[in-house]
Amino acid sequence: MTKPLAIDLCCGVGGASMGLARAGYRVIGVDINPQPRYPFEFVQANALTFDVSPADLVWASWPCQRWSKATPTLRQAQHPDLIEPGRQMLQQWGGPYVLENVTGAPLLTSIMLCGSMFGLNLFRHRNFESNFYLWQPPHPTWCKERVTLRRGGTVPTLAGRPGGKGGSTQTWREASGIPWAATARELAQAIPPSYSEYIGRQANAIGNVN
Repeated sequence: MTKPLAIDLCCGVGGASMGLARAGYRVIGVDINPQPRYPFEFVQANALTFDVSPADLVWASWPCQRWSKATPTLRQAQHPDLIEPGRQMLQQWGGPYVLENVTGAPLLTSIMLCGSMFGLNLFRHRNFESNFYLWQPPHPTWCKERVTLRRGGTVPTLAGRPGGKGGSTQTWREASGIPWAATARELAQAIPPSYSEYIGRQANAIGNVN
């Protein structure tokens, strides 16, 4: 049986792609920058103009610097807002899509996922918009978003307990479930595969019903 195709736009090192693969998709990653450690089929291209027509699901993680707490307030406007043009492109395509971004980004009808929802030793809140219904799992009441600023990007704080301390890059690989990432920057720009697997299974189930 042929697997459905997911296209991961702005794929980075492939955290979201790995989760989609675990959810049963064949995955193609697209990024404007080279991604030598990306674990699936990769195309270097502009995500806003890439042809997504063959896809059964499109995942888009548009750059978050404009909305990220790690970006100084006075510099946020220097970064482009790709969420709205990206949304318009996907709406024009017409298939099922997911937009992922940081808390505070202008996503519509979004759910929030955190590592604590999946038993990960990780605080990392990310919001997700889709044009199909998404269920949000329970969020532990003790969990609060905590972010540690490190050289190379924003790395979330380990969750082991409220107020947990940050760790080495290797610790972050293990906590995120992205062992193939080489740098803190790659980890900072990726989401744990558990997040996209959770959403991908919902999308795949809807596709099978239809």
